[in-house]
Amino acid sequence: MNLLKTMNLTKIYGEDETQVHALNEVTIEIEEGEFVAIVGSSGSGKSTLLNMLGGLDTPSSGEVYVRNNELSQLSNEELTIFRRRNIGFVFQNYNLVPILNVYENITLPLKLDGVAVDEAFLSLITNKLQLQQKLEQMPNTLSGGQQQRVAIARALITKPAIILADEPTGNLDSKNGLEVISLLKSSAHEFHQTIAVVTHNEEIAQMADRMIRIEDGKAY
Repeated sequence: MNLLKTMNLTKIYGEDETQVHALNEVTIEIEEGEFVAIVGSSGSGKSTLLNMLGGLDTPSSGEVYVRNNELSQLSNEELTIFRRRNIGFVFQNYNLVPILNVYENITLPLKLDGVAVDEAFLSLITNKLQLQQKLEQMPNTLSGGQQQRVAIARALITKPAIILADEPTGNLDSKNGLEVISLLKSSAHEFHQTIAVVTHNEEIAQMADRMIRIEDGKAY
């Protein structure tokens, strides 16, 4: 069953002669449980595609379906709630809240949704990510690799069906980068999640079940 689908997805920035087709009639499907790498050169449109899949940006034309929901049919409030309950995001820059400790950063999506923390599940993922001794620490006391693990834990805590990761290893050295991707992949299998990772690293892309290549706004 496909969990993510786009139909003739197009995104145009600018007007007239300054127009840029970031995406040009992209039609893709990602199956439930797949670990997909979205690859392409800088400026090819891969991050734009990921933002569209996550409902963080709106298309100029075309459609995005997530769990059979066409995202443009949802109101802003419905889309916010839908994202929070179905999609976990992992970004290159971690996006941790500096005034919250590790525990508070991880559990923030649950607090925003008024959901009680499943402490057993929190313990499971923080052990898996080797964060169990870091829960009281502030983000600025952590290494880059540890901050990225916190971001992954935050993405996993809501038990989302989908994880979208945009260059999650971009600020890490190659050893930590491969480790982060391995953790994402094992988490996907353990928690039955679908993962799409934007990367320019071919070694990381080779770890995926399948690659979607984006060049000049078109998918191959």
